[in-house]
Amino acid sequence: MEQETILYYHPLPQSSADNTTAAKKRWFQEAVLHTKPLTEQEEFCVLGCAVPPFFYRKKAWKAPVLFEAMEAPLHRTAGMTDACVHPDVLQLLGPEMWERWQPRVRTVRMLTKFLLEQQAEKAHVRTDMVTVLLGQPRETGQQLEMVWELLEPYLPRVNRMLIYYEEQEWQRNTEAAGPADSEGDGTEELQAYLEDYYYEYGLMPQLIRYKRSDSAALRCGKEMCGGVILDFGDGFRYPKIVSADCVYIDITSDGGKERLLGRKSPAIAYISPLKYLDTLVKNSYDRKVKMT
Repeated sequence: MEQETILYYHPLPQSSADNTTAAKKRWFQEAVLHTKPLTEQEEFCVLGCAVPPFFYRKKAWKAPVLFEAMEAPLHRTAGMTDACVHPDVLQLLGPEMWERWQPRVRTVRMLTKFLLEQQAEKAHVRTDMVTVLLGQPRETGQQLEMVWELLEPYLPRVNRMLIYYEEQEWQRNTEAAGPADSEGDGTEELQAYLEDYYYEYGLMPQLIRYKRSDSAALRCGKEMCGGVILDFGDGFRYPKIVSADCVYIDITSDGGKERLLGRKSPAIAYISPLKYLDTLVKNSYDRKVKMT
């Protein structure tokens, strides 16, 4: 299988930026972004692409100029290439361009699989539990397929699995109408994805609906979560984590979750694909500082 290249666009670190830092030195030159290797693994390699605060002297980036500058490294990088973009760089582009710069599902899965391989043994030494926090209902099938692929190497050691899911609008409406008008609680579709867990490993995942708070936010409720926690949610779900001996992986790489997890459960390490890429960038600049 051909190795994939991940091009990570990130803000130029403050230690390397000043008022003269820009992507071009003369007004008649094109803005150019340079790449440098950050790491190479068996399935992928990562190139860092630093985005300075200005594109010419002290002129702030114009979204079309930055867009064109970011496109160029993609076209000149050989092989299978995908992009991951830091939220601060996305803000410079504007919401209308965000969809263009979302990483492929395959890339997110590959990075998450790598992170899980690095961390899962730590969790399974002390626990045999898995918790899955699903996100948008329209993406349930895709998320559960990714869960199976990520967890399959570890399932022989798992004895308990919790899967939190968000009820769809029609489910809430039938509940409001009363039991007589309801056609089930909506778990039938989910159960179809879970049959292989029982047939292959004798494991029966427990399905739990999120609780809705007064502010309409979704919460995990009173059930204790733990082990390997895979979070697909589009917002923090406030899981009650049984102990610090767990691995929390935020597949959506939402920085807000990191802050809330740190406030609620400071002993739990926050792990995400984007944080992994940020760590590679930080380490590369730390090495540069030490060498100079």
